[in-house]
Amino acid sequence: MITLLTGDNSYEIEQHVARLVAAFQGEVERIDGSELEIRNLADIVSGATLFADTRLVIMKGLSDNKVIWPVFGEWLSRISDDVHVVLVDTKPDKRTVAYRELKKVADVYEYTTWGERDSAKAEQWLQAEAIRIRLTIDRSLISRVVRRVGTDQWQLLGALEKLSLLPTISADSIDDTIDANPTENVFNLLDAALSGNSAKVSGMIKTLQLFEDPYRLFALLGSQVFQLAAVASSGPDDSPSKDFGIHPYAMGKLEKASRARTRGQIKKIVNALAAADDDMKQSRGEPWLLIERALMTIANIK
Repeated sequence: MITLLTGDNSYEIEQHVARLVAAFQGEVERIDGSELEIRNLADIVSGATLFADTRLVIMKGLSDNKVIWPVFGEWLSRISDDVHVVLVDTKPDKRTVAYRELKKVADVYEYTTWGERDSAKAEQWLQAEAIRIRLTIDRSLISRVVRRVGTDQWQLLGALEKLSLLPTISADSIDDTIDANPTENVFNLLDAALSGNSAKVSGMIKTLQLFEDPYRLFALLGSQVFQLAAVASSGPDDSPSKDFGIHPYAMGKLEKASRARTRGQIKKIVNALAAADDDMKQSRGEPWLLIERALMTIANIK
């Protein structure tokens, strides 16, 4: 039997491996496939030994092995029924003969990292994890954690562990305990600009430039403004939340912001970001200065 676990979601892959290990009665063999020599391959695919009736072999990174991977398809028929070979490869080349042959006979599981569109899934999962560790936290606070952390499962688990040490969990304790991810920081930054709070914008910029990359932050800011424009221009039959994967909380904020502004004002907001983007590409100023100037322009749009 052969199983292929692939994708960039290391959490889900590790959980799958853990389930296989827990279900196996015996000593698990773990092999670095990238360092494997072809003379040892026969021993790996052979069946039962004197010490075990069945074998579980977990092999990572075999597709990085320039000697074995090109000919691995030829070995698949030799894998004994008594051996369960589990291949863990983040991104095997799907164009290779080995992958195509592997896909014909293996159980293939592809786990991809969750994105912004998966926020609802992340909330459901985090709620289940909280129940599993017997942590009492209501759904609104779960949603707040996901907004603050993002959808990375490792980081969400880390946040949950931090919260489990607190005597009580509240919105304030979450904000005090859990570091905000870049998307949350950008959302709060744009919200301050849209609210016309120039002093808050300036203060946040001074803090963010200590640890954030200005180009990454600006890209996220552009995405937020694009979502605002999409919400503002949507009709009664449109669903920007679904089409662009906007979190319900953010959607509510964007709808409120768009209703409070005319199409002309929304256009000015977009133009302010477009001008800053052009200035950055032409190196007409220091990036953080250009970002702050664009946000100050937005804050003063009437």
